[in-house]
Amino acid sequence: MKNFFSPYPLWQTTGLTLVRCAVGAFLIYHGCEIFNEAIINKYLQWDQFKNSSGKLLVYSGKTGELIAGILFVLGLFMRVACLLIIGVMCYITFFLGKGIIWYDDQHPFLFVLLAIVFFFTGPGNFSLDKMIFKKS
Repeated sequence: MKNFFSPYPLWQTTGLTLVRCAVGAFLIYHGCEIFNEAIINKYLQWDQFKNSSGKLLVYSGKTGELIAGILFVLGLFMRVACLLIIGVMCYITFFLGKGIIWYDDQHPFLFVLLAIVFFFTGPGNFSLDKMIFKKS
């Protein structure tokens, strides 16, 4: 019980790994919409995507979510995946949405914040990055 109330980390690596994998799973879920033509067509009806580059933007965003989600789950090239998600979700928050991060656009902005956390902390011990880039 003493450790529970202490200011020191409690199962930090395991906790970050679980959060990283959950975020990755959510990103994969949203990125898999790329394979559903009906959902993509719904996005293409939005005013922001009715121009000539709308289809490219929708497919680029969904592809970014899918690839970053896979990288998050694997813990591979995490900082690249974080930058990708920060870019995609900032575009969703501030260009597609109204930038009201405390209410309307808080869900995509939470992905931005989580990506910032993992950009600075890295993927943790349970990751492919740790296995590939470990110092000998």
